[in-house]
Amino acid sequence: MTARDAWWSPWREAEGLLILHVDLRPDPDREEQALALLDAHEQQRWKQFASNDARRRYTLCRAALRVNLCDRLGCSSQELSFGYLEHGKPFAKVNGAPSGESFNLSHSGQHGLIGFSSRDDLGVDLEVRAPGRDFDGIGSSVYGPRERGALSAATGEDKADVFYRFWSMKEALIKALGTGFSLNPSRFEVPGPMIDGARSGVFHFPHLPAEPFWLEDLGEPRFAAASACRLRAGDAGPS
Repeated sequence: MTARDAWWSPWREAEGLLILHVDLRPDPDREEQALALLDAHEQQRWKQFASNDARRRYTLCRAALRVNLCDRLGCSSQELSFGYLEHGKPFAKVNGAPSGESFNLSHSGQHGLIGFSSRDDLGVDLEVRAPGRDFDGIGSSVYGPRERGALSAATGEDKADVFYRFWSMKEALIKALGTGFSLNPSRFEVPGPMIDGARSGVFHFPHLPAEPFWLEDLGEPRFAAASACRLRAGDAGPS
């Protein structure tokens, strides 16, 4: 497959980090090509989705993940498989052995992100902003006091921007941690400077004060987005 034919492209690159944007617009030719790239288990899962939109998003993202993992790991598609941690976070295996490559993906609407990192425990999230929701009501159950205050102070279109900005950052952190929503998102807040608008910062979960994570707000006009990864000793985060 040539770069011209691919439905993904580099979107964010930094030291030890690559994030691809995946184009999830309807395209029957791409969808047919993507489905052929999936293994038997993935094709069976594809059949289980109830809507064509869900099938399209799954197929295009999963095929892009498979092609790029094989390229990064130097293996064939037949040699690549996936395992799953306790809370469902996937990891790549080559010939049955864990690869050590950290990856994560997210999609919403017609956009997807796939992140790859040499660092451990990567999480990415993307949220297409949907207006007209009860943002304050939802925020009261998933945000902490300072986050709720910032959301309450926002008006008009800014309220949706604040809501999805905070949510993308919190979900990226949860995905990096790998616990799923067994951890209530209202139990932690993103760093104070990021609540006030900073685009990156170091974060500590309250129950893991000695384990820093690097958090980045990657939002842009099309969608809210964020990435998070666990920091090693002496690591200042991607730049």
